[in-house]
Amino acid sequence: MSSPDPLAAKSGPRPLSFQAPQGDMAILAGSGNPLLAQNIANELGVSLTPCKSHVFSEGNVFVRIRENVRGRDTFIIQGVHYPVNDNFVELLFWIDALKRASAGQVTAVIPFFSYAKGDKKDEPRVSIRARVCADAIEAAGADRVLTMDLHSPQIQGFFGIPVDHLYARHTICRHIAELNIPDLVVCSPDVGFAKSASAYANLLGVPVVIGNKQRKDHSENAEVLEVIGEVEGKNVVMVDDFTITGGSLISMANLLKSRGAKDVYAAVTHGVLAKGSAEKIQQSPIKKLFVTDTIETSQEPPPSNIEIISVAPMLARAIRSIHDRTSVSELFPDD
Repeated sequence: MSSPDPLAAKSGPRPLSFQAPQGDMAILAGSGNPLLAQNIANELGVSLTPCKSHVFSEGNVFVRIRENVRGRDTFIIQGVHYPVNDNFVELLFWIDALKRASAGQVTAVIPFFSYAKGDKKDEPRVSIRARVCADAIEAAGADRVLTMDLHSPQIQGFFGIPVDHLYARHTICRHIAELNIPDLVVCSPDVGFAKSASAYANLLGVPVVIGNKQRKDHSENAEVLEVIGEVEGKNVVMVDDFTITGGSLISMANLLKSRGAKDVYAAVTHGVLAKGSAEKIQQSPIKKLFVTDTIETSQEPPPSNIEIISVAPMLARAIRSIHDRTSVSELFPDD
């Protein structure tokens, strides 16, 4: 009787005890994005790894992982939004806890990276805050970062580790297209977002117009001076990466209306919505403001003309690609 062919045995079904070299997947939810984390886990068909964060009376943050993660491919979902510093420090502690628990790989999933706005030294004697935060994330032990719609894409270069940068426009445009808004035009509130606005317009198959605004100080208020392009008799959707007070969008909406635009919509990835913004947006000419679910905590309830679009499916697909060691960029060929 001949002995079994060893090569044939290797090509057969994997034994039940087989584990991929990168270890099995573990999804953890920080306190910043528990709902988004749960939706991502649901999309992936996995359970969230039990963990706990606690803030003591004096403000000290404590985190603990309640399940073995040794050798596992771990993803901590924790945005850096309000309260920004608390969420950022918690993110660092999660990364450190995972590394000390011998996780195989630690990916920091940061749906909104607020400090991305501090990307350059544009005034004397100021900090480049995004670079400081990038250094801290690396020093804590992150192996990889997954984030969405950075204010400045070049911030990826601040990291010495791989950064997967996603764009929410695919999800947002799919939702807007389903509304079948006639005579639609995409509008960028300023020249700085013109390239991204063109990408929105290409996905929707509509024209693009550009606004020109001026920001004189750190008051978070900007003055829109003019709009370049034809909007009379058109429905317009303004697009941007985030809004804090809604001031730029409202100013642009008023200008578009004065130029003969019909309905004015707005779509931003990150709805920061600082205190006092909800009432202003509610009373503005903006018919509907589309935001994603990258931010769960705000300083006040959102206005009724806001509609939330989930990016959990997109983030889940990216996480699956990272885990399976396949290309993330191939998920979004238009970029």
